[in-house]
Amino acid sequence: MSDPHEFSSGTDRKRRRLLAAGAGLGAWLIVRPASATPDEMAAAIRSYTGGAKVNAGKVKLDVAALVDNGNAVPVTVAVDSPMTAADHVAAIAIFNERNPQTDVARFTLGPRAGKASVSTRMRLATSQKLTAVAKLSDGSYWSHTIDVVVTLAACIEGET
Repeated sequence: MSDPHEFSSGTDRKRRRLLAAGAGLGAWLIVRPASATPDEMAAAIRSYTGGAKVNAGKVKLDVAALVDNGNAVPVTVAVDSPMTAADHVAAIAIFNERNPQTDVARFTLGPRAGKASVSTRMRLATSQKLTAVAKLSDGSYWSHTIDVVVTLAACIEGET
């Protein structure tokens, strides 16, 4: 009995080539590194603040300046606030400039939180700036930015 693929028609060969090309394109879309830009981070912060002025100070973004592995980077944000009903931190957001998504995390707080401090872990695609922005109950925004160097990147799916 002969191999059924031995004498395939021209249409079958064209169909196989088209399927292979489509699979190759799909693999390229998955493997290519996706990242945001510094301009996109600035736009995300403007969107978060509604265009309000962001002041430097009151916020302390705590993350290692040199990260060996970007897959799970611990990050803590603390804000200098008495956390009273009249004077408290209403929200904290973390932004980055080179990950696929610029808006990393948003936290909502109130005076009953006790202290204005949040912690999380995040993935870092490459060396980049991180910015934490806090919204206070008086409507003002405060921030802190840190440069982080990553030796082994994360967020680049499909690359080894």
